[in-house]
Amino acid sequence: MQHDATPTTRPVVLRDGVTIGDEEITLMLGPCSVESYEQVRAVAEVLVAHGVRILRGGAFKPRTSPHAFQGLGREGLEILRAVADEFGLLVVTEALGVEHVPLVAQYADIIQIGSRNMQHFPLLWAVGETEKPVLLKRGFMATVHEWLMAAEHIASCGNDCIILCERGIRTFETATRNTLDTNAIALVKAETGFPVIGDPSHATGRTDLVIPAARAALAAGADGLIVEVHPRPSEALSDGQQALPLEQVPDLIAAARRIAAALGRSLPAPAML
Repeated sequence: MQHDATPTTRPVVLRDGVTIGDEEITLMLGPCSVESYEQVRAVAEVLVAHGVRILRGGAFKPRTSPHAFQGLGREGLEILRAVADEFGLLVVTEALGVEHVPLVAQYADIIQIGSRNMQHFPLLWAVGETEKPVLLKRGFMATVHEWLMAAEHIASCGNDCIILCERGIRTFETATRNTLDTNAIALVKAETGFPVIGDPSHATGRTDLVIPAARAALAAGADGLIVEVHPRPSEALSDGQQALPLEQVPDLIAAARRIAAALGRSLPAPAML
């Protein structure tokens, strides 16, 4: 089978002039879990200083162990929105179940569907009935076809503002948390019109590998990155081992700029330094 024509990416247009899938690379940075107002505000100050427009953070956390921190729920959403509004940022955060969608939609600019929920079809239908853009993470055991069909479930309910996220898949390799599938990034860009971003944090599970994996995702054609950052990763209530400390945010952005420039793309200019 030959694939001669590369589809044109259909950018997802957000408010305040933010677009995902055009010439500019989009960065979404923030903590794995919202822990406090002070924590999120400290992150937001750094993001704004370096031109990042989207704040990520988890209010509802699907954890492997039921005894692990499960997130602050509505309080976490309120913190995200308050800090984002203070600094002029947009918010991406996860909805865990159908019952969470109306609540999350009140606070988020982008509703995230996590890896574990990629084939939770009632949840896909629920976000498909909203007018909010959806960030659909690939299931850690899902094929590309299954991932794209999950996107079609959302689109079939009327919402085609979908951003795909390659966050690593489970393979026989155990040296890293997952395996970043750069093939999938290139394939999605070649065969669909969806914007696609990379998640080097979950793909590697290791702080020291986040920036190299981020470079690889962008080189494969990703339209952006979603990366976990934390003021004090050693004290994080979830996934501290894969969170970049705030002082490494400039290194991440500098690496992203170099890859973007090589591909004829760019990053937003920093507001101040």
